[in-house]
Amino acid sequence: MGRNDPEVASLREQLAELQAELEGLQAQAADAEARAAHHRQEAARAQERLREVEGALAETQALLAQREGELAAARSEVEALRARLREAAQRYREARLAASPEVPQELVSGETLEEIDRQFEQAQRIVSSLRQRLEEEAQARRFPVGSPPRRPPDLSGLSSLEKIRQGLQHR
Repeated sequence: MGRNDPEVASLREQLAELQAELEGLQAQAADAEARAAHHRQEAARAQERLREVEGALAETQALLAQREGELAAARSEVEALRARLREAAQRYREARLAASPEVPQELVSGETLEEIDRQFEQAQRIVSSLRQRLEEEAQARRFPVGSPPRRPPDLSGLSSLEKIRQGLQHR
């Protein structure tokens, strides 16, 4: 047994080393298993969070689609209101011009109520200025006070043919 003793001792040493190595490997396996369990939990939480985010995204996309529909409807309504405003402004322009026939239509071409009012006031000032100038010119052509009234020309000395020509010229 003498030879066996060193072999047995060597085998015991190897066995102890292998047991230590096995225990180390078992510890590493337990650690890896714990880490894997932790990662599985993390993955499950991430999956749950992903489902929550996807749900929120779907809600947000539905809300966005709804808002886009509302925006399109609002834009359509704004366009319709603008068209009605243009029509109302045109009717307002026509009514103002009909109420003041002395104002030329060409002087009032605005498309908004403010433009129409501003241009109409300018046109009225122009018409008033022209009217005043015409009245001043008419006053300048009048005869002075005390002058004899105007009479038609004396046609008694003309022949019948000359009187007819004279009458046709004044038509």
